[in-house]
Amino acid sequence: MGLFKKYVNQTRKPEGALGKMMLGGMNSGHAKLADWGMSHLSGISPKKIAELGCGGGRNAGELLKKYPDAALTAIDYSPLSVEKSTAYNDRFIREGRCSVRQGDVSSLDLPDDTYDLATAFETVYFWPGLEKCFSQVFRVLKSGGTFMIVNESDGTDETSLKYEKIIDGMKCYTAEELGSALKSAGFTSVTVDHHPQKPWITVTAQK
Repeated sequence: MGLFKKYVNQTRKPEGALGKMMLGGMNSGHAKLADWGMSHLSGISPKKIAELGCGGGRNAGELLKKYPDAALTAIDYSPLSVEKSTAYNDRFIREGRCSVRQGDVSSLDLPDDTYDLATAFETVYFWPGLEKCFSQVFRVLKSGGTFMIVNESDGTDETSLKYEKIIDGMKCYTAEELGSALKSAGFTSVTVDHHPQKPWITVTAQK
């Protein structure tokens, strides 16, 4: 496997030196996408947030700044991501507002009916079975809770589809595919917004 392919494959589960480089790039490279996604969170004041696939931890920190009365649980499959996210959010952890743990979204070790908001930035591409994973998110959300997915790819753009071919386990979903899986998992009021110039999508759904 060439160095470039080894590097881009770190997006799934960052490990080692290349993984550290990838996580640093995620925090800066995905900031504009994440902030655009968060701009869709209007009219809600969550007290408990689950940030799923937290990567380098930047988005967890931004959510805690956006909602100063909230507590957040950040989950990632990669131990290196947990380490990076923990370091990034040290202040919030010391304040008792943030916890970071390793976990698998297909079997979330989180209590039922607990969270007001769950977020997934640039991560559902790698989730092992959308309906199964979305059902887990549905389970941990309170009634009326919001689940927000933010993706750089709408499942049709050529660049992302090229990466899909070289990154192991990656699947770029269309808005329709995401919406169908969300409804199958029990979510209602699924809303999709496409960025006007980019293939970015934000999908929000309510329990």
